[in-house]
Amino acid sequence: MKKIIYKIAGVCFLVSLLTACLKNDFPYPTVKLYITDMTVEGQVGNAVISNDERKVTLQLDETVNPKKVKIHSLEVTEGGKASVEPESVVDLSQPLNITLSLYQDYIWTVEANQTIERIFTVNGQIGQAYFYPEDKEAAVNIPRAQGLKSIQLTALKLGPEGSTQNGTTALPELQWENKGAFATAKVQVEYSDFIDEEWTLYVNLTDINVGVNSVDAWTNVAWVNGFGRQGAENGCEYKKDGEQDWIRVSSSDITHEGGNFKARLIHLDAATTYVCRAYSGEEYGEETKFTTGIAATVPNLGFDEWHKEGKVICPWKEGGISYWDTGNWGSTTLSANDNITQPTSDVWSGAAQGSQAAVLGSKFVGLGSFGKFAAGNLFLGEYKATDGTNGILGFGREFTARPTKLKGYFKYTGSAIKYADKAHEDLKGEPDTCIVWIALGDWNEPVEIRTNPQNSKYFMKTDPHIIAYGEMNCSETISEYREFEIELEYRATDRVPKYLLIVCSASKYGDYFTGGAGSTMWVDEFSLEYDYDQ
Repeated sequence: MKKIIYKIAGVCFLVSLLTACLKNDFPYPTVKLYITDMTVEGQVGNAVISNDERKVTLQLDETVNPKKVKIHSLEVTEGGKASVEPESVVDLSQPLNITLSLYQDYIWTVEANQTIERIFTVNGQIGQAYFYPEDKEAAVNIPRAQGLKSIQLTALKLGPEGSTQNGTTALPELQWENKGAFATAKVQVEYSDFIDEEWTLYVNLTDINVGVNSVDAWTNVAWVNGFGRQGAENGCEYKKDGEQDWIRVSSSDITHEGGNFKARLIHLDAATTYVCRAYSGEEYGEETKFTTGIAATVPNLGFDEWHKEGKVICPWKEGGISYWDTGNWGSTTLSANDNITQPTSDVWSGAAQGSQAAVLGSKFVGLGSFGKFAAGNLFLGEYKATDGTNGILGFGREFTARPTKLKGYFKYTGSAIKYADKAHEDLKGEPDTCIVWIALGDWNEPVEIRTNPQNSKYFMKTDPHIIAYGEMNCSETISEYREFEIELEYRATDRVPKYLLIVCSASKYGDYFTGGAGSTMWVDEFSLEYDYDQ
């Protein structure tokens, strides 16, 4: 009987030992989990998602209570589970941690920004009001000659739309206390169940009624930020340093916001010092000097330089600097002869004799059913590595100038979209589309692109690092070279870029392995422009 017990115990021990061995010998796979999309109640625009930082940034409407935000949707990597579910109400007044789980846990952070549009104007004020939300203070300046005896409030909005100020949604009557050099008034702001604040307003006397706050000097363009008396004719004049005659900026090139204004100066000379001054009515401010930048360019914008490294065709001359790159490094791993981007002697008619252009051809690359759709592409940056049958790219090259346009020549032959990933299945059968896009941004390094669905990372036009962006799309057949012009839309005139990105693709959704085999795009003679026509 004891032998039987010992045998059973021995078997149990062996089973447990084997189980322990199996656990050690077959570890769980590593599957990185990502939040791929998120929407909440009262959201403005799309979520900005950073895979590197594991961070989601949301913009909330000013009327939303950030402490009680309802989640509408939360999409994560297939198979993953989030610690917070849709329809949950969460506190986004501070960063929210969300844990994604499958075989491992990954902690993501959700942050919400909320901007309240605030307005404070009085009769005769100089420039715009200054707001200090943390201190619950706001201030405006008026001319010393106007005095503080009769302060006339013309507009006031310190809280969200629909909030009350001193108990009314109309313009409140304020009791001003004269302090000599300035006057103050108190305002009680209330909204819903989450705002109950007391603000202090300041009206200050000033001897400076007109001037220049700052100048954003580009290459052939400059932006002058100035101020003057609200209601007066405010504007700007400029001239080259050392010259006598002033040039007045056209009213069509000036935008006004209360007593502040922004003037656009065009057709300036590069690397040249200018002088500007603001005016308000008959009064002029002090002169301010600024110097324009140089007209920087990019190597091989004409796509004339090519060489071959083994089986890969590269868009730079042998022994030269690789400024541009292609997806050829990935396509030739599946088939040695499948360079999807190549040089061609079929150039724009105005190109120099003996020059070359680039031809980008989309196709299915591989043997039989083994392979993938590959979009013909050309981009500023570097093809960094191949991840299985997917690419890891670094978009962008260092660049600090601020061009206004990208010009060039292209032609295109499209085909119907035959290949698509799950997210773009509805595009099958639709005409393929080519694209050229350009972006400037203040990233600290090239923008990494990953096309592997398990850890995908794509360029997002909502990326807050973007300073300027523009694109050209075409789905029609263009049999002869046609000129295109992409004007960059700047999100700020004072931010200085660190990187320039230019991407061309015969299939717009090629990053998602979506497009039509046979779609072909030719590009030639690109150029960066630094001025506006008018």
